[in-house]
Amino acid sequence: MSQTVNSARNITLVMDFYELTMSYNYFKQGKIDEVVYFDMFYRRNPDNGGYVLFAGLQQLIEAVKDMHFSDGDIDYLRSLNVFDEDFFDYLRNFKFEGTIWAIPEGTPVFPYEPLVTVRAKIIEAQMIETFLLVTVNHQSLIATKTARVVQEARGRAVMEFGARRAQGYDGATYGARAAYIGGASGTATVSAGRMFGIPVLGTMAHSFVQSFDTEYDAFKAYAEIYPDSCVLLVDTYDTLKSGIPNAIKVAYDVLIPQGKRLAGIRIDSGDISYLTKRARAMLDARGLEDCKISISNSLDEYLIRSVLEQGAKIDSFGVGENMITSKSSPVFGGVYKMAAVERDGKIIPKIKISENSEKITNPGFKRVYRLIEVETMKAIADIITFADETIDESQDLTIYSQFNKWKNKVLDGGTFKAIELQKEVFVDGECVYPEYTLKEIRDHVEAQKKLMWDEIYRLEYPHEYYVDLSERLIDYKVKMLEEKRH
Repeated sequence: MSQTVNSARNITLVMDFYELTMSYNYFKQGKIDEVVYFDMFYRRNPDNGGYVLFAGLQQLIEAVKDMHFSDGDIDYLRSLNVFDEDFFDYLRNFKFEGTIWAIPEGTPVFPYEPLVTVRAKIIEAQMIETFLLVTVNHQSLIATKTARVVQEARGRAVMEFGARRAQGYDGATYGARAAYIGGASGTATVSAGRMFGIPVLGTMAHSFVQSFDTEYDAFKAYAEIYPDSCVLLVDTYDTLKSGIPNAIKVAYDVLIPQGKRLAGIRIDSGDISYLTKRARAMLDARGLEDCKISISNSLDEYLIRSVLEQGAKIDSFGVGENMITSKSSPVFGGVYKMAAVERDGKIIPKIKISENSEKITNPGFKRVYRLIEVETMKAIADIITFADETIDESQDLTIYSQFNKWKNKVLDGGTFKAIELQKEVFVDGECVYPEYTLKEIRDHVEAQKKLMWDEIYRLEYPHEYYVDLSERLIDYKVKMLEEKRH
């Protein structure tokens, strides 16, 4: 589905205030031309899962393209009495002129590997931090949650129904986009349909049924207006005693005489497994075997798996709050850390040290590769290297744990292929990345997921996919740690 409306808008001031105070200090110190490198990565998969679907890149591109400070923005900043007029003159002419690399949207990614790398002048790199994180964190979280839900639906359609429970308008609209990347078949959110070309679907609420004198009258009215796509909500009063019988009656009174069929029924409450089995039997007994059964009502991947294991007769799911908010794991902990500075044409790696080993960063300007086993065409691991390293696929390659060099693995030469994951997005401020349609991104998801072993997708205790370091990088990291601690 192609994007039909440009969703770009100026979100430059979606930043933490410290981005401005640090930038002002750099400005006053005369450091505005200093070039730095930042990595955006995360440390833990949400829901204790095995992977994340990277999403939100297109919105990041739009934000960077349109990054500017308007006169109104500068007037507001002036009112804070923190900055001087020279700084405002700098902001008035501000434009991102750096280079950005990123992994393509829809790619399965893993902890600690750089999803986005930024090389830019220090103020430019600092000022994009917050909107980069909020964009990638949100959409990656919802795309991943949706992929888990869709997986457990086992080929049945999953509609995104969560707008009214989302965290605000953007949460609803961009969450629907992310859900579509994650595999949802469509959305109930009209703004997402208009902006991104996502299929929209909706029928009726309980209030529609209540607004008529009888349930039958409500169903009849709906069928008369929408004879080609009539889906009736059957649980307003009593699903088995009135809802389904009235739906069957309307099918025979209104639709079949026109040569039409009852498209479906939706159940939004009660014992889903039991009700769908009874509903299927009642519909089939009246010759409505083609009538689909759709289910909603606070669904998530675990409930969907459970009811299907119980033999529930369901053709599609409408999933709301648990998916659009990733309710069970609502925060995606992406971070943005300096990795290097560039002085006199030389890249000087930087490291952040913590007593918590998982918070120690990987220093330097780096690349990340996916290693594919030739025999199975499945991914073995990802490896992070310095950017100037090359991988010779014909030679043995040793990959090292990020935390313990003694934990390593040797890949025999000729048994693997190394695929670089990051692509150029901006080069010296100019966007060089194609604007992919959502269909193209979804196709990319499917192709990339096939490279992974199925065990990575388990809901409980998924296989741990390794993101390791090259020997040169692990040695340099250990050397920096030893130097900083003495």
